[in-house]
Amino acid sequence: MNTLYTPMQGFVKTFFVANSYRIVYISFMPTEKPKIILVMEKDLLKRIEDFRFENRISSRSKAIRRLLEKALSPYAKQDKKAKK
Repeated sequence: MNTLYTPMQGFVKTFFVANSYRIVYISFMPTEKPKIILVMEKDLLKRIEDFRFENRISSRSKAIRRLLEKALSPYAKQDKKAKK
């Protein structure tokens, strides 16, 4: 486990699990939003980063949220149809 102090008054903790997974925890300021920790393979993380930079998204969290919203939008439409 590595812990780094960042100039933005936060700590970054990186954990390596089974050589192919990485867990990163970043804490900067308190928020009321729920937080989750994701574990993913390096290849998937690279694909997320590529998507982020290609779409000029300012943070990894925003890129992941955008990808999740896009992936889940068909299900939201199905739920609305089922309720009618």
